[in-house]
Amino acid sequence: QVQLGESGGGSVQSGGSLRLSCAASGRAFSTYTMGWFRQVPGKEREFVAAIGRNPGAIYYLDSVKGRFTISRDNAKNTVYLHMNNLKSEDTAIYYCAAAQRPLTSTWCVRRQEYDYWGQGTQVTVSS
Repeated sequence: QVQLGESGGGSVQSGGSLRLSCAASGRAFSTYTMGWFRQVPGKEREFVAAIGRNPGAIYYLDSVKGRFTISRDNAKNTVYLHMNNLKSEDTAIYYCAAAQRPLTSTWCVRRQEYDYWGQGTQVTVSS
């Protein structure tokens, strides 16, 4: 069993930056694929980024490439999402998720493939 808790959300102006954190409890954090998703009211939860066990195993939503960076610190059981040059369309509740399987691009964008979810943290970007 893994419990996830997000933090770091808030309100920023367009062009600003935020760093989201997701702390995980439980064992074997380093073996999980970790993902970030986001959701706005009335829309489906959308994949943002994922990071696997191995260095370089990272995927991003096209619209965040070059602006967002996902990273992990296995010693701290934490995954991060660094968000730069934020835009109003990035406004959403951001969720982290964990999956007990190696990362590949064929499944990491599907929310149903993840086993554990956090409660979410709100990010609001004003223009």
